[in-house]
Amino acid sequence: MKKGFLALLCGVFVMVSCEEDTLPQVDDSLSFQEIKVDMSDFYVETEDFEELDFNSKSHGKNCYSMKVLNERLAANPGLYQKMYNVEKHTRQFIASKKPDNPGGGNGGGGGGGEDPPVDDNLGVITIPVIVHIVYNTASQNVSDAQINSQIAVLNDDFRATNSDVSQVPSLFAGVVADVEINFVLDQVIRKQTTRTSFGTNDAIKFDSQGGSNVVTPGTHLNMWIGPIGGGILGYAQFPGGSSSTDGVVVDPLYFGTTGTATAPFDGGRTMTHEVGHWLNLRHIWGDGRCNRDDFVDDTPRSDRPNYGCPGFPTTHCRTTDMTMNYMDYVNDDCMYMFSAGQKERMRALFAPGGVRESILP
Repeated sequence: MKKGFLALLCGVFVMVSCEEDTLPQVDDSLSFQEIKVDMSDFYVETEDFEELDFNSKSHGKNCYSMKVLNERLAANPGLYQKMYNVEKHTRQFIASKKPDNPGGGNGGGGGGGEDPPVDDNLGVITIPVIVHIVYNTASQNVSDAQINSQIAVLNDDFRATNSDVSQVPSLFAGVVADVEINFVLDQVIRKQTTRTSFGTNDAIKFDSQGGSNVVTPGTHLNMWIGPIGGGILGYAQFPGGSSSTDGVVVDPLYFGTTGTATAPFDGGRTMTHEVGHWLNLRHIWGDGRCNRDDFVDDTPRSDRPNYGCPGFPTTHCRTTDMTMNYMDYVNDDCMYMFSAGQKERMRALFAPGGVRESILP
């Protein structure tokens, strides 16, 4: 009996020893998903738009991404958990690249002196784009030249090669980011429609293909260009939403830099803004009061959007607003930067287990 017990102990010891010997061989690329991060500040719903004057038509700029998100959350109770999971993965990946700051990435709302991001080893990411032109009038059937102008703007803005990036004030110059994301036009799909406007209920996405609305959503960015109506420039779907509607919508009046593009939103920055949402960026002011945040450490807290071309400095919540950030509401020629913290959030989606990892070759 004693011999049998000793043999059993030896067997257990050998099994444990073998397990310990194999631990160093575990794929380190997945280990970040075990990092504990603080999710206590996570939110998805935003405060009342009219009360906060976030979408006042008198200001001219109307991005409906957060309003659409509120509607989707009300219609789909499971969406909150999906977005929570995306956010947790994002914070874990960012924390894994900052060993001196475990659990970071919660969005401290600082001013611009934070540590630079660590190399995420993802390299330059290329996103293939499918553009759906859904037009009612001939003028809405935007030209190939106009489409190409928009792709060029995206590449300049996401690579920080835009000529106006030199205007960034010294306060924020140290956090200007080359996001290292390129966009390549894969195909253009055109369809005429009898509808004069589509609103923001995703009808344009289903009308564009007669029910088969998204082409390979897991491997492409889908853009729908068509009349939205109501003075709305565009809207995007955040990561975590349905694959059948994944992508961004922009009105042809605010698309590209030529043709139907209309001042002061004729610089292609509406699409830059909406693609930022598609890559998990919130509005720069966090869509709420001073206690709300955009989950980015190097963008100052604010409690409202900025419009037009505000002077510098513009101050809210005892900090200087990063009004020139693409995720504010200013005119196209007054926005010209992403921050290093925003870069981290966007690129985290392509990390192992990320919601947009399938786009990588």
